[in-house]
Amino acid sequence: MIKFILILTFCGFLGSCGDDPKILRRQQMTEEGVKNPTTVEEYRDAINKYKRRIDDISTAHSQVGIWYKILGSRYLDKQMFGEALKCYEEAIKLYPTNQNLYYYVGLCAGYMAKSALDYTATGNTSQRSNYLLLSESAYKRAIEIEPRYFRALYGLGVLYVFEMDKPLEAIPILELACDIEKRNTDAMMVLARAYYMTYDTDSAVAMYDKIIETTKSEERKAEAEANKQAVLNANF
Repeated sequence: MIKFILILTFCGFLGSCGDDPKILRRQQMTEEGVKNPTTVEEYRDAINKYKRRIDDISTAHSQVGIWYKILGSRYLDKQMFGEALKCYEEAIKLYPTNQNLYYYVGLCAGYMAKSALDYTATGNTSQRSNYLLLSESAYKRAIEIEPRYFRALYGLGVLYVFEMDKPLEAIPILELACDIEKRNTDAMMVLARAYYMTYDTDSAVAMYDKIIETTKSEERKAEAEANKQAVLNANF
């Protein structure tokens, strides 16, 4: 924790100097012993010294990003989704192409949407809507980076089916997820529900049959059988 504070302080100091290049240059000259090189050897020496400085800063930033991700995971374990979301947001600033970070943003934002109640009882649901849109965009970005990223596909499918009432958009996403993990009955269950919500009774029944054939869990089998029967009864 002490190292974390030190590196954050170090990075903050660099940021505070960023507005005044003269101060930063004087600091670098003092620390590296480089003033005004004139010869070829002095220039080479200056380049090597400043290169080491850049490497140090790069390493510090990299470590900060890793620590933000770890801290976010700790908050996630404690179901402190708001704090976890803040950590993943900071980590993304340092690792903007990491699909896992976007997945966790989508997950946390989805949970925060559930907790965004209208405490003032004014009918204002903008906070919930904003969290849902954040979750959607985060999952999409994760999939954009890694198109066959099962967890993000499944997360987006669940979001569309259970939170955003977009079952038609969920179907191709969940079909891909089920193709990637062919025995994942959680994804199959959500896909079956999406079929039912779009009035595709035959596909819903077929998916429940597939779950019954695939699963070794008696509880999951009973759940699929009950859902299948409910679909058939509703069709009459």
